[in-house]
Amino acid sequence: MKTWVYIDHFKGEVVSASWEAIGVGKTFGPVTALVFGSGIEALAQAAFEFGADEVLLADDAALADFRAEAVASTLTALAAASTPDLILLPTTFRAKELAAMCAIDLQTGVLVDVTALEAEADQLIATRPIYEGKLFEKATCAAKPQFITLRGRAFPRPARETGRSGRLIKVAAEANALTTVEGYAAGDSSASLADASVIVSGGRGMSNNPSLGLDENETAKKGLGLVAELAEVLGGAVGASRAAVDGGYVPYSHQVGQTGKVVSPDLYIAAGISGAIQHIVGIRSAKVVVAINKDAEAPIFQVARYGVVGDLFTFLPLLTEAFRKKLGK
Repeated sequence: MKTWVYIDHFKGEVVSASWEAIGVGKTFGPVTALVFGSGIEALAQAAFEFGADEVLLADDAALADFRAEAVASTLTALAAASTPDLILLPTTFRAKELAAMCAIDLQTGVLVDVTALEAEADQLIATRPIYEGKLFEKATCAAKPQFITLRGRAFPRPARETGRSGRLIKVAAEANALTTVEGYAAGDSSASLADASVIVSGGRGMSNNPSLGLDENETAKKGLGLVAELAEVLGGAVGASRAAVDGGYVPYSHQVGQTGKVVSPDLYIAAGISGAIQHIVGIRSAKVVVAINKDAEAPIFQVARYGVVGDLFTFLPLLTEAFRKKLGK
């Protein structure tokens, strides 16, 4: 099977799931990595070290800032000429847009947010969540090339082999596009939820503790501080429920759930989060969920492996101190 993997990055910062995609591709044979951008030869070397056997490098100033038109035109031209069987991408907003545009040009299909992939005879069978993550379906794509986006952290990341090399092929960029990038604003880089192995999230409960004698905003600020402190000790990221974001306590970039980010950490700690279905959708792939809530009937306890019925303002400091001692911090 001729497999390509698109390395999703912005200005050289690679989405970790791109390396996971190389590992998935290797299970079907040799892998060709697609590295597009400007001044990104170092990424080509990294792709070799994570397992790519060949790299198609489009290094052009026109690709410096991600423009879906230019990147899609480049990928489409290469695929039309080389006819790969499978093109893997991480499930990101950029990659999903790119896959959709290329699939239209190449008259094929896209399977998104895949959590498992297996070969049966000459066909690939993808498993992906449906109905807000309540069920999983197995789906196939009859046309080729098959575009498949992989959910981050759903697959193991291959070990990096420093100094490994392969065949580097420089290709031309298709720079014609109807749009230009006039500028952009940097987002909150601290909210690296997609790649985080540990996430500590706070919800509406961060703003609810009358015994502190503070107003709602000051209470939420203190609660968020406790959440962030535990996340720092565990080397994790800070998440939030939609209620916390809508309340203005946490930026949207930290929102976990159906209308935020779908995450797959090894450990997810939900503090003061009731567990609305929109939030549960975003954490179904978490390996271990710990819930802390004063309401013993909160829905979050139905998906948690460990539950603590109590006040997060009382319990989080105790948990943080216990981890400090355990981890020697």
